[in-house]
Amino acid sequence: MTHNNRALRLIRPMPVLCALGICALFFLGLGWLWSREPDAIDVVANATEHAARLNTKPVVGFTSTATAIRIADTLLHKPGGYLRNDMTPPGIFLDNMPNWEFGVLVQLRDFARAIRKDFSRSQSQSQEDPDLAQAEPQLNFDSRSWVLPATESEYSRAIKRLEAYLARLSASDNPAQFYTRADNLTQWLQDVGTRLGSLSQRLSASVDKTRLQTGLMADLEPHQSPPGTTDMQEVTPWSRIDDIFYEARGTTWALIALLQAVEVDFRDVLENKNALISLRQIIRELQKTQETVWSPFILNGSGMGFLANHSLVMANYISRANAAIIDLRALLTQG
Repeated sequence: MTHNNRALRLIRPMPVLCALGICALFFLGLGWLWSREPDAIDVVANATEHAARLNTKPVVGFTSTATAIRIADTLLHKPGGYLRNDMTPPGIFLDNMPNWEFGVLVQLRDFARAIRKDFSRSQSQSQEDPDLAQAEPQLNFDSRSWVLPATESEYSRAIKRLEAYLARLSASDNPAQFYTRADNLTQWLQDVGTRLGSLSQRLSASVDKTRLQTGLMADLEPHQSPPGTTDMQEVTPWSRIDDIFYEARGTTWALIALLQAVEVDFRDVLENKNALISLRQIIRELQKTQETVWSPFILNGSGMGFLANHSLVMANYISRANAAIIDLRALLTQG
């Protein structure tokens, strides 16, 4: 009898362990599926689809606005939905995709601000578009809010406002405006360059380095607060290296689509400035950042060491794209 009781005690936990094992495998599989990055956006096909839905033809600004809507919609409706504010498994245990989402979100916010502030206005004293005036702050809502209100609800409202603006772009009554000028495109590209420059530095900091303080160059009487030394020590904590890498992947994924949309809407301006090839070269450099990562981990070898350093590779592509953006801005500002 004693022997049978011991056998029963050993057998009883087995169903529980099996159930836990099945749950673990299920969440692992779901986490892998949710961590897959979306495919690149075909901006022309996307604009055509939106135009067919509205029973109209794409006009100037239509492709750029439709692309922004598609990017926002992808954030909310890709496999797993929006994960950055998840509080349940497996989303709460994922970090690569939430950081990818944040990179996308930063570019989407910047572009929404550019449409509201520059592209949709003829001059600094003109009235801003009412739909864009609501869409931008809604996209700037806290990216980690879970409830009351949830981030998804605010971003969904922003999409509806962008769709309303898009519908009015080709409408005869109460039309919206989108101005393709070299000066407003240059302003947005300056913001893009600032973002890419920061990302490049953060990616390069995966290798411990010391760099000189260059923030006060070309000033006759430089000051800063608080006073600092000329040497700056920069290093990314090992636990955040993959976070920055995937944020960069999300940033460049969104930026590729937005630049391709700009190529469609600003084509006349770019051809007039002989800058179309420069834009296409930027897109080509950024597309290299979307190549498949075959390693199961983001490697962090030293700059000239035995192992690869994925962050430095990403920083190289982004730096090259940023340099090309500087050249493009110079072309656009020339008469």
